[in-house]
Parts: sequence; C-alpha cells; structure tokens
Amino acid sequence: MVNVCIEISERYEINFLEIGNDEDHVHFLVQSVPKMTVTRMVQIIKSITAREVFAKHPEVKKHLWGGTPPLS
Repeated sequence: MVNVCIEISERYEINFLEIGNDEDHVHFLVQSVPKMTVTRMVQIIKSITAREVFAKHPEVKKHLWGGTPPLS
C-alpha cells in the first residue's frame, strides 16, 4: 500500500503525511494543492488503491462484492 501511495504522490500533487490501518480499513492523512478539491483527491486515492488491492488480492474483491450478504 505504501508503494501505491508513493506512486500516487509522484503522479498527482498529493502528499501522504501519515498512513495507518485498522482491522478492516486504512487511514490516510494527506495534503494537496489548493486547486484540487477534496472530492477529487479522495476519488483518485480510492480508485487507485482499490484497483491495486483487488489486483493483488482478488479474494478481497470477492468477499466485498461476491461474498455472503451482510447480516441484518
């Protein structure tokens, strides 16, 4: 994940100040240029990191989108 974030930093003007994780999610503290909206920054980070995680760990995608339905 850190390598993916480094690639995002190099391609876009997004600096990852901190990267942390919990059991089932990741926390990012980021900084960017004023011309980029928060929505666009989140969209870039989520799409690229999701694509990389799903490519390297297809079981995650299956669990999230094709696994058992959530409990009510």
